[in-house]
Amino acid sequence: MAINRTVGRPSVSVAEAHLARVAAAGSARHRHVAALLDAWSAHSARDLSDAVHLLCSIHGRHPSLIELAHVHSPDASARDWLARAAEAFKRERLYLVRLTSAVGPIPSTPGAAETESSLAAQRNALEILATSERRGCALGASAALVGDWWPIRRLLDRAATRAGIEPTAPALPDEASVVAVINAAADGPAGERALAFGGEQLLLQHLGLLDLLEARASARGDW
Repeated sequence: MAINRTVGRPSVSVAEAHLARVAAAGSARHRHVAALLDAWSAHSARDLSDAVHLLCSIHGRHPSLIELAHVHSPDASARDWLARAAEAFKRERLYLVRLTSAVGPIPSTPGAAETESSLAAQRNALEILATSERRGCALGASAALVGDWWPIRRLLDRAATRAGIEPTAPALPDEASVVAVINAAADGPAGERALAFGGEQLLLQHLGLLDLLEARASARGDW
């Protein structure tokens, strides 16, 4: 006899699925993040500097992914949250730019041309996500960026401390506002799929960047 294993199992909201996705597949799970946060070797300052420079190449430019999403969003219900998130991320972006100057030049690493090609492809992928006409896609990417920024922020603060800079206070939207805007925007299966797709793609881009940073550290002989 077939058994219905879903009986009695509580359903998971779209927002809960989003938070679980960021927690399970986000930057905090990447081994290079843990290595950078834990390392105190002679190479760790160089590796943190590399991370800051590459992150700035992706997220330090104007307009940010969230600013683009706000401008192009077809969803009026999400526009207010995107406006607040864009303003908050602007402060994060300025912190990143300031930190890039403070940590010194990007470490010399073999394969510089390949690195720039990878970064250009990532910037293009993020722009496509931010300007997507699929209702929910840009919001999903923006919400994933907000959630996944916290482990990245730990790296930035670690680099700031090593460079003698006082870390600034985070300004990103809180989890409750992320839950509220996602649940409000999830008005059907198509919207739910678009939200999930946007979030998944943003996380994949971050993981690809961390893979690149790990490969660059290895190429320098730091790991």
